[in-house]
Amino acid sequence: MAPPAAEGGGGGGGGGAGQQRQQQQGGIGQTITGIIRIAVFWYFASKFFAPKKPSDPSVLISNLFQKGDSLDMWFYLSEQEKFNDFSNEAALIWHETSIPYAVWGPESTRSLSLKYYPSEAVKQNGTIYAHVFFAKSGYPPDPNDPEYQPLFAFGKTHPVVIYLPKSRADKRKSLLGNPKGFDGEETISQVVDDSEVDPKDDGPAEWVSYWKPNVTINLVDDFTRYPHNAVPPNIAPFLNIEPSTGNYYPTIFFNEFWLLRDKLIPVNETATELPLNLEVGPISMTKWQLFLQIDQSFQIHRNYGSMLEGEADELKRVFLEGNPYLLGITMVVSLLHSVFDFLAFKNDIQFWNKNKSMEGLSAKSVVVSFICQLIVFLYLLDNDTSWMILASSGIGCCIEFWKIGKAMHIEIDRSGKIPMLRFRDRESYAGNKTKEYDDLAMKYLSYVLFFLVACSSVYSLMYERHKSWYSWILSSLTSCVYMFGFIMMCPQLFINYKLKSVAHLPWRQMTYKFLNTIIDDLFAFVIKMPTLHRLSVFRDDVIFLIYLYQRWVYPVDKTRINEFGFGGEDEQQVDSADVVAAKAEEKKTN
Repeated sequence: MAPPAAEGGGGGGGGGAGQQRQQQQGGIGQTITGIIRIAVFWYFASKFFAPKKPSDPSVLISNLFQKGDSLDMWFYLSEQEKFNDFSNEAALIWHETSIPYAVWGPESTRSLSLKYYPSEAVKQNGTIYAHVFFAKSGYPPDPNDPEYQPLFAFGKTHPVVIYLPKSRADKRKSLLGNPKGFDGEETISQVVDDSEVDPKDDGPAEWVSYWKPNVTINLVDDFTRYPHNAVPPNIAPFLNIEPSTGNYYPTIFFNEFWLLRDKLIPVNETATELPLNLEVGPISMTKWQLFLQIDQSFQIHRNYGSMLEGEADELKRVFLEGNPYLLGITMVVSLLHSVFDFLAFKNDIQFWNKNKSMEGLSAKSVVVSFICQLIVFLYLLDNDTSWMILASSGIGCCIEFWKIGKAMHIEIDRSGKIPMLRFRDRESYAGNKTKEYDDLAMKYLSYVLFFLVACSSVYSLMYERHKSWYSWILSSLTSCVYMFGFIMMCPQLFINYKLKSVAHLPWRQMTYKFLNTIIDDLFAFVIKMPTLHRLSVFRDDVIFLIYLYQRWVYPVDKTRINEFGFGGEDEQQVDSADVVAAKAEEKKTN
């Protein structure tokens, strides 16, 4: 159809120009459409008519070597990441022959210990690499050698020097400016030169080179036939594929799983010689994958902030240096501790959620418990603590505040310029002897607690170092919470003694807490700790034993109300009313 401009006689010139432009645009569109059609045609043609290639799922790749093949090994150290100087005898550190591949036995494991003398470049934060090459016995690893066979030789490069951020200077110092004790002599743990504390230490971290004294080379015992384009994602990055055949060489694994950070040696001007312990041997596929999976898990936890630097090494140290039987018992007991802790937590929430009366319960202990939990949370926030522990402590702090709302009336006072929270005792607490006994017990116990807090704080100020006055206050209060927190359980004992009843207590929750205390006692005997600290673990046991004694001495008082707001006589009345109602309903149906 002609364009509208061409229909009139007077618009012939303009219509011709418009028609020409339209024809040009139409030609470009047809060209693009033709290109797309050709591309689609060749795509489907290559899919249906092209011959099968190694990328086809039905094509399997396998190991180029067989089990038991005799291998020769060359181990070079070089400051260059790419290595081709095979004729350099000085770079050749270790050479072994006739190593059976994937054969388990003493003949397949070799080791060597030597001293390495670093160059000046390495001392100045230079990098040094380990180049290890394997070849079938009788064949060279050098590609320039006439007898070199690419299907019979393989290798891998790995750095022997690692760069880690330098530990920041200890910012703690004596707030009084005198780290000396009463005898005027400096203790070993307190000798700190204030000049070492760099005020500019908050800048970018300084990186330092560290030498790896242990290098373990493992050949993975893997003869699996993998689909060429369906290699498992956890294995694919480590496979060394030979391009012409599509098969893979034996996997070389530099095993650093048990190389802890405290074993690394800093490289500086004073490092004239460095120890180097070398080992080569096989590793099973399962063990290799386990090491990779654990390292990957540690890295994920570090990225998400749930594990701090160094915690992975501490966990590995437990497996390295711990007794296996003791380790198994510790894991089982820790699991039980977690289960009991969860059950105590659940029953504590259930008790306070259903509690309708504060008669016989210490409201001040609930408030003090919240203050203690808040102090611990602020202390963790002031120190380097993972977010998981912070979140757990923060949730506990919120729950303790929620318990205050169940134990007392919380009101917002808007009479002043700034709204403020006001706490008012509940009628069931203030209208009987419970408040009187609670005030009396807290009065005398607070004297003891304040005295102990003051003594502990003064000792910490004189003999310990802190980052600031705020840190000193938090650390002192936190120490007092850990050391003297058991005193806050005593007002409830006094109330029980005066009321001669324990029917108001959450005994299910206390039972789980008591079981956890027994587990803590077991750890006190298992784990190395000072004698005084070991004895301090048993303080909670004494309190719980007194609770048990009170439960045995004081019979259940039917006139006392429980955590649901009902007493024994009320329950009997309810039961009798239910019986009467049931009989009436039965007569009606008959």
